[in-house]
Amino acid sequence: MATNPNYGLITPEIQALAEMTRNNSSIDPADYVRYDVKRGLRDLNGKGVVAGLTEISDIIAKKVVDGKAVPCDGELYYRGVNVQELVDGVLKERRFGFEETAYLLMLGRLPSAKELEEFRAQLSYYRSLPNNFVRDVILKAPSGDIMNSLARSVLNLASYDENADDISLPNVMRQCMQLVAVFPLLAVYGYQAYHYKEGNSLYIHAPNPEHSTAETILALLRPDSSYSYWEAHVLDICLMLHAEHGGGNNSTFTTHVVTSSGTDTYSCMAAALASLKGPRHGGANIKVIRMFEDMKQVVHDWKDEDEVRRYLQALLDKKAFDKSGLIYGMGHAVYSLSDPRANILHGMVEKLSREKGRMEEYELYSMVERLGPEIIAGERKMYKGVSANVDFYSGFVYHMLDLPLELYTPLFAMARVAGWGAHRMEELINMGKIIRPAYQYVGRHQPYCPLSER
Repeated sequence: MATNPNYGLITPEIQALAEMTRNNSSIDPADYVRYDVKRGLRDLNGKGVVAGLTEISDIIAKKVVDGKAVPCDGELYYRGVNVQELVDGVLKERRFGFEETAYLLMLGRLPSAKELEEFRAQLSYYRSLPNNFVRDVILKAPSGDIMNSLARSVLNLASYDENADDISLPNVMRQCMQLVAVFPLLAVYGYQAYHYKEGNSLYIHAPNPEHSTAETILALLRPDSSYSYWEAHVLDICLMLHAEHGGGNNSTFTTHVVTSSGTDTYSCMAAALASLKGPRHGGANIKVIRMFEDMKQVVHDWKDEDEVRRYLQALLDKKAFDKSGLIYGMGHAVYSLSDPRANILHGMVEKLSREKGRMEEYELYSMVERLGPEIIAGERKMYKGVSANVDFYSGFVYHMLDLPLELYTPLFAMARVAGWGAHRMEELINMGKIIRPAYQYVGRHQPYCPLSER
C-alpha cells in the first residue's frame, strides 16, 4: 500500500528532475533582443507596453517640456481626482476615506453625502460571513501564509453564492462590494486561526456595523478591540493609497486577463491575490521592515551618516542583509523623482512616530530615504531617477500599529480589492476578446523517437 507523501520534502530524484528542466528550458538572453520581445511587457528603457485602456486611475511621472519627456514629481489620480487632494479632504474633515475611495473607483465619481452614507450602509450589511464559515473553512487547516488562507476563503465563498457564475454587471457589482466588505474578516480571522494553532488564545470578534473598514481591522485584530482615533486614521489613509495604482501593475493586469476569459468573480479575485502575494509586488514592505531590523543590528550609531552609508553600500554590493543587491523600498517601475503615496505617508509617519515614541527610528528612515537614491545613482546607470516608494514607509506604519508581519500583504489586498473590482467591471463592460499575448518559439524541432530506442 502506498504511503502518504511528505509534501514539503525535496528528494534527490526531484532535485535531478528540476536540474533537467533547467537545462532544457533556459533561453538565451540575447534572443529577447533578437526577436524584439518586450520582456515583462516593458521596453529596454523600462517603459510599459500599452496593453489596454482604462478610465480608473492615472499615474504621472513625466511631463513634456520643449517636446521632450522629463521626469517630474509623481502624481496619482483615481477617476481623474488627485489622490493628494482626496487625502487632504479627508484629513481636513477628520473622517475616514477608504469607503469614499472605493465608491469613487467602482462607481466612477465622487459620491454625495447621501450616496456615501448609503454605500457605507451597504458595505456594513455585507460585512458578515455565511453561517459556520469561520468554523468550517477558516478554522480548519489554518495556514501561516495568510494570503493563501485568504485566497482559499475567497474560492470557498463561491459555494455559498447561488449566482457565483453570473457575470452580469449588477451581480458582479454585488459580489465586488461583498468582497470589499468581508476581506478584513477573512484575513484577520485567518491570522487568528493560525495564531491559535500555534498555542495562543483565539479571538474571533464580531464586526461592529458602525465601524469603518480601518476601525474594523483594528477591532477584529486586537484582543480588547481598542485603538486610538489617530491609529485608525493612519491605517485608513494607507488603505486609500493602496486601493488602486493604474491598470498595469501585476495583480490588476491579472484581473483584466482573467476577467477576459469570462470566469467568475471569486476565481478572478483569487488569481489577483496569487499575483499580489509575490514579494516583487505586494510583499515588498515586509522586506523593508526586515532590512531595517538587520540595519539596526549592524549599524551601531543610527545617527552616524557614514556608518549608515557604508551599510547601504554593502546592500548594493550583496554583502549585507539577504545579499540581493537591493535597497528595499527604493525605486519604482514608473515613478522617478517621487512616489506621491510615499510623500503622503512621510508626514503621517512623523506624527505617528512622535505618538509612539519612535522618533529615532523615524530619523533613521529619513536618512536612508535621503542617502539611498544618491548611493544607487553613484553605483548604477539609471535610465530614470530613483526615490522612496510607498512600501518604504507603509511597513513602518504597520509596525508602529503593532500589526503582525503576516498581515502586511493581506492589508494591501484589503485595500486593492476595491481597485480590482473596478477593473473587473471595466473589463466586463468593454470586453471584446480574450487577452492572449504572443510568445515567440525559439526552441529546435526534433523527430519523435520511440520509447524503445531512447
